[in-house]
Amino acid sequence: MKREVEKVLLKVQKPGRYTGGELNSVIKNKDEVDVRFAFCFPDTYEIGMSHLGLKILYSIFNDVPYIWCERVFAPWIDMEEQMIKNNIPLFALESGDYITDFDFIGFTLQYELSYTNVLNMLKLANIPIKSCDRKSLKQIVVAGGPCACNPDVLADFIDIFFIGEGEEVDLEVIELYRKCRDDNKSREEFLQEAAKIPGVYVPSLYDVTYNDDGTIKAITPKGDAPAKVKKRIMMDLDNTYYPDKFVIPMIEIVHDRVVSEIFRGCIRGCRFCQAGFMNRPVREKSIETINKQCYDLCQNTGYDEISLSSLSSSDYTQIDPLLDKLHEWTEKDGVSVSLPSLRVDGFSNELMSKIKSVRKSGLTFAPEAGSQRMRDVINKNVKEDELIQTCSTAFSGGWNKVKLYFMIGLPTETFDDVADIAHLGQKVVDAYYRCENRQKGKAVTVTLSASSFVPKPFTPFQWEPQDTRDVLVEKQHHIKESITSRKITFNYHDSSTSFLEAVFARGDRRLCKVLEKACEYGMRFDGWDECFNFDKWMSVFEECGIDPAFYANRRRSFDEVLPWDHIDYGVTKEFLIKECKKAYEAQTTANCRQECSACGAAQWKGGICYEKREG
Repeated sequence: MKREVEKVLLKVQKPGRYTGGELNSVIKNKDEVDVRFAFCFPDTYEIGMSHLGLKILYSIFNDVPYIWCERVFAPWIDMEEQMIKNNIPLFALESGDYITDFDFIGFTLQYELSYTNVLNMLKLANIPIKSCDRKSLKQIVVAGGPCACNPDVLADFIDIFFIGEGEEVDLEVIELYRKCRDDNKSREEFLQEAAKIPGVYVPSLYDVTYNDDGTIKAITPKGDAPAKVKKRIMMDLDNTYYPDKFVIPMIEIVHDRVVSEIFRGCIRGCRFCQAGFMNRPVREKSIETINKQCYDLCQNTGYDEISLSSLSSSDYTQIDPLLDKLHEWTEKDGVSVSLPSLRVDGFSNELMSKIKSVRKSGLTFAPEAGSQRMRDVINKNVKEDELIQTCSTAFSGGWNKVKLYFMIGLPTETFDDVADIAHLGQKVVDAYYRCENRQKGKAVTVTLSASSFVPKPFTPFQWEPQDTRDVLVEKQHHIKESITSRKITFNYHDSSTSFLEAVFARGDRRLCKVLEKACEYGMRFDGWDECFNFDKWMSVFEECGIDPAFYANRRRSFDEVLPWDHIDYGVTKEFLIKECKKAYEAQTTANCRQECSACGAAQWKGGICYEKREG
């Protein structure tokens, strides 16, 4: 650690965010390293260190002897003030070196409201925030993650976007970089060559034109750049790299435990869910692979809790045998196992008996909508009696706390549908007191949590408008007024942040100037209440001559060119349109195990969806 950094640590709230030196962090000899990669997470240390993608890619890169990947997190406000005051540029945790001279500056894009942090981190590193101002074959700024599905919102700032899963494509780009550098190629020549690698999108190699009404006229590739960039995907998860150890933080982080990924993708097809469509087809790991990875991670980290990660853990086809296998050693080693993503219709007595370790924190389910009609609209495929039965099973097993996640502002939603969220919560309360085997002498707590619908790319609802802020606030109040029991707690998200999220989720290149202006004004950490300033954002939009409602609150026609139409995640636009139309009729679609819906994911020739289709 540099002395100037060490001097300011006593002046910040959590010095452990910036010290490095954790167990299992990777230190290399700079003289033996050929490529230096700064893995930048555009949020605080506690959030970034909980992210599984960072753990995987950090280990993949550092397993290559000539690559040194180091971690960089967004400094919190107090540390940023000290860095600016003392002329300390942004630095990496492993070496303490300023990242200005690194070969690659890589960002993971998990959330639209972190975009200002991306620019602010470049600014703090004294790296030009715009791609056109970075001239040499260094400081290659790359980005991946779920928000890379609509990359053009950041087109002016990012040199390369990785589309899809990064385990292979990232290393291919680094290898190309080494070759181009050895051959004295220019930055432009490297980017042109990189665009030929499947899964690589170079925004500077595309032109975008607009119609008079502000919609996109065309997205045109230059030279040899592909007309569509298809996502990269890892089909064989048993043989896909997974780390056998994680860096152990010195301070408490959000998810401080072993995380084991049991499968990717989702069979369900909820029409609002971006992750469910972008990660198709479903690919499972074997019990043997999961068990070994969990055991190795516990041995190498000392953690005593395992979280089985997926979009819907109870949809893993071998979930009961997997838990049996894990319990062969976890019980005697004092290790607990939790399933963070449980389906309402996937919670059984047998499963309950195997996850008693999570009782202390209650159980969480996501009905998503209060009325059956709305659950059919979004294709949730969950019935009210299934939810009540599931909660009753949990109450009989000793739980007395249940959290239910909902979404308001969904397409076709009425105020009666919204009130049904409160009514459903009351039915769960009533189920507790009807349960003869419940814990006597303990009251039930039902928490209803309502987020606002944000239309996302690559979902059947990508064409739908978001409710205005006023309507969302009115619906939040309607739920509160419909709750009649003190046993029910209601939480909801700020509609202003949801509005801004929708703007950037469906935005285009014209928003780059908005982000650049926001960076000039020092805006960052927009996902945090302490920093978010809605009025300031509206003034920035006005100064740039852009109406944010054009992106958030406008219904789009099915034949409109969308800002992400040149990106291909394998699910066809025709299928998404069909699903959107079925939503208007409240018609459901069977899950992928029941019936193939011909979404396009079978082109990968693997995974559960393809196997079912072949059968």
